[in-house]
Amino acid sequence: MIEVKVVTLRLEAEGIVGIELRAADSSPLPPFEPGAHIDVHLPGEKTRQYSLCNDASDTSLYRLGVGRSATSRGGSAYIHENLRLGDRLTISEPRTLFRLSPEADRHRFIAGGIGITPILAMIRWCVHHERPWELHYCVRSRSHAAYVDELRSFGGSVHLYVDDEEQARIPRDVGMMMRNMDAGEHVYCCGPGGLMDAVAAHGEQAGLPPERIHFERFAAPPAETRVHENGSFSIVLARSGLRCVVKPEESILECLERHGVQAVSSCREGLCRSCEVALLSGEADHRDYVLGADEQEANKSLMICVSRARSSELVIDL
Repeated sequence: MIEVKVVTLRLEAEGIVGIELRAADSSPLPPFEPGAHIDVHLPGEKTRQYSLCNDASDTSLYRLGVGRSATSRGGSAYIHENLRLGDRLTISEPRTLFRLSPEADRHRFIAGGIGITPILAMIRWCVHHERPWELHYCVRSRSHAAYVDELRSFGGSVHLYVDDEEQARIPRDVGMMMRNMDAGEHVYCCGPGGLMDAVAAHGEQAGLPPERIHFERFAAPPAETRVHENGSFSIVLARSGLRCVVKPEESILECLERHGVQAVSSCREGLCRSCEVALLSGEADHRDYVLGADEQEANKSLMICVSRARSSELVIDL
């Protein structure tokens, strides 16, 4: 864990606060890749994940952009209402689940709302390394468009889509955002679930290989869109020999906690990969949003916060 101090707070757009963090002891912070995020530990045992949006070559500070969520569970509300200059926070080292592909000749970014934050760091990298890029940025209104002046100063192709000025619906706009793609071009999308679903659907319809479309999710889809029939199964901890039954209404993580086992976790939604453990035996029912199709098929690990079992028993490396 890293102790940091809040050195800057500013309003980046309506409902979005910009935060700059420096190490409490003024030492350099760990390096990170564009698209990385950190866990921020807040009062009340709340842990939230926020993307780093500053230049990845500058490790003197971390910059975050935090949107005020209408359905906040306390994280964004605390930051917007209670965070002050000089406050100290504990954060994790950066993790990268959303990264620029080294195979891409060109990068096309599609952002919705606060989803601009990891993409901003990616664009900074493209500018620094003189790689071709373009941005399609969807916002509710111009007052909600964070970092627009900064983005336009980079000299790339920036397209702004404003909901209260446009009649077009997102799925129709996506077709325009993804037209005329080069053979070596990759798409990176972060934003509301509807936008990402539309990008995925259009990519599939257009025959775009899945490995050329990259997503970063800030939240799991609503529960009503995730239809699963849960049954009980056994979980075995290989190191201790503990065997317990995971009930239909609980996750593996919750089952372990019920038995006094404290496992590493953060988001509890299958979004951050912090609770990943090696799977030694059994077949997992993967319900996370971070493992690729090839990783799920390999069946070598699982996220214990959301994944379940297709077999009657799973043996994990804990």
